[in-house]
Amino acid sequence: MVRMSVRTFLVKAKQNLQQTLKTNGEASFVIGNESADLDSITSAIVYGYIQTSTLESMRAQKFYIPVTNIPASDLSLRPELTALLKHAAISPSDLITLDDLGSIPLNLSKSSWTLVDHNTLQGALGQHYRASVTGCIDHHDDEHQVPSAADPRLITKSGSCSSLVANHCRDAWDVVASSSSAIGAALGQSSDGLTDDAAFTTTWDAQLAKLALGSVLIDTINMSDENKVTEHDKKAVRYLEARINASPRVGKGYDRDRFFTEINEAKSDVDSLSVRDVLRKDYKQWSEGGMELGVTSVVKPISWLEKNAEKGVVDESVEFAKSRGLKLFAIMTAFTDESDEFARQLLLIALEGGKVKEAAERFSKQCTEELKLQNDSVQLASMDGVVWIQCWEQKNLAASRKRVAPLLREAMR
Repeated sequence: MVRMSVRTFLVKAKQNLQQTLKTNGEASFVIGNESADLDSITSAIVYGYIQTSTLESMRAQKFYIPVTNIPASDLSLRPELTALLKHAAISPSDLITLDDLGSIPLNLSKSSWTLVDHNTLQGALGQHYRASVTGCIDHHDDEHQVPSAADPRLITKSGSCSSLVANHCRDAWDVVASSSSAIGAALGQSSDGLTDDAAFTTTWDAQLAKLALGSVLIDTINMSDENKVTEHDKKAVRYLEARINASPRVGKGYDRDRFFTEINEAKSDVDSLSVRDVLRKDYKQWSEGGMELGVTSVVKPISWLEKNAEKGVVDESVEFAKSRGLKLFAIMTAFTDESDEFARQLLLIALEGGKVKEAAERFSKQCTEELKLQNDSVQLASMDGVVWIQCWEQKNLAASRKRVAPLLREAMR
């Protein structure tokens, strides 16, 4: 069996996509959700790499093309992505983004889509290809849009989707890792030069494992969040760290705490970004009840956004929401407060009256107890363009966007 590095895989996958679009051929995609956080990106890469590296796929010359579900211009908003990718000797420019897909619908005779880190294909891609979803691995609530015959169809609770992907791919990964030859240790190496894989494949496996592990550690706060960590995550971390430690080159300097701190500090470094960029950095959007909902996750408190927004956080939020056709917009913050304690806030804005305002009020009434919402005393400079607004401290720290977004959508129905 022939192996390639993660970077070579991404380069060849991009070349395969370009050729397939030119010839109107068939393509198999793996795509994360539209927030394109670390978990979505690495889940797609790991799944795509392992499935492409199986003997069956190699014989058929079949690529599972991992798509990062944002334009290439948005990659620069994710310093944690750059920090993690370097551990696999790749850069953001190596990723396949929405720009590489070109115009939608795509120039393809047929396509299949495997979803990771979500279970409903959204946006323009969803409008055209939702019926082409043939597989799914996800840790969000099941929206029952993935057909029961999908393979895989794994939708279950875990701290990180990357954990589910690593565990699902484990048997195939073991077979791939036991291959006896290697090719393309670096892009540009002679494609006809087979070499002993011991010097390369353990490194490639360790690099791939670090991609998945970085996401798991970020999502579970270094496996310390009891509300998030599941047996799936524990099992995945054991396997991924075994892969890392099996590499003389990568395992020698590996330290979990240091690795987590590096990625986490990069994720928290948003001081160089504008507030608008912070709002679009980790953003998701849904259609529900004839309304558009947007929810963004931010690693700074509302007071930081207010201080750094040129026009005030409300005015910038209204502009951001209108540019995306939103009726309801929520900002969820997750940060370490002055007491060095983890904290959450929730700011909800309704831009219209009628059923939009009613949905916001219904959410407030129905979800205050579950989310342990308490009125926040943060001072906001402006309320222009807002029909209804409320800012809360969210004392239910376990409820991330995975829980809050479904509650908002339920209130909109």
